[in-house]
Amino acid sequence: MIFRRKRDKDFVDEPDGVDEPDGDDELDELATARPRGPWDRSETDADAELEGYVDLGGLVVRGLPGLELRLQVDEQGQEVSSVLLAGPESGVELRAFAAPRYDGIWDDVRQDIAAEAAKRGGTATESDGEFGVEVTLVVPVQTPDGTPATQTSRVVGVDGPRWMLRGTFLGKSATQPDPEGVVESAFREVIVVRGSGPMAPRDLIAMTVPEMDAEGADADGDAAADGPDGSGH
Repeated sequence: MIFRRKRDKDFVDEPDGVDEPDGDDELDELATARPRGPWDRSETDADAELEGYVDLGGLVVRGLPGLELRLQVDEQGQEVSSVLLAGPESGVELRAFAAPRYDGIWDDVRQDIAAEAAKRGGTATESDGEFGVEVTLVVPVQTPDGTPATQTSRVVGVDGPRWMLRGTFLGKSATQPDPEGVVESAFREVIVVRGSGPMAPRDLIAMTVPEMDAEGADADGDAAADGPDGSGH
């Protein structure tokens, strides 16, 4: 897989009904704030084959050893609302959202996440991490037998050109970040395919179920169409 930075003029998305600001400073910042990923599709070599990746439409994710791909699919079984890359002790849930061309939305989304946690009687603590400011959530839940408990998750948001990728880290990776671990590595290698059509900010970028082979598994790895385990944040 070959990654390359394109010049700003190569981004094909155009602002919808908004006058462009003078200069491309804002776009420069969004394009260079991710030196190790996640990536925009325009930042990858269009001629290179995405070997080892699973194409979900709006997201292209890499299958890494020790991770299982799980999909939360709508009732019709066509559109995917979220993706979970799950390992034995850790996992990350992926969602991508539309954003304005010249401005990120993670700062605002982070405030909404904290407000929702407070509504549920939980806490939201901000800290600096590999991907910038992230939020650690601790919210009350019930175990299957009805016992009160708490669930901890770590939410990161990465602003790209007209998109934001949200990753919710679960299990061990929620409390013990490992920038070089398999879960964080898989998050960095996600490719977002925003498309050039108009979308309202915060609209979910559509994903689809990948094509399956005769055994029901994607050619690049297993794909289970079920919901993420307790990863609704």
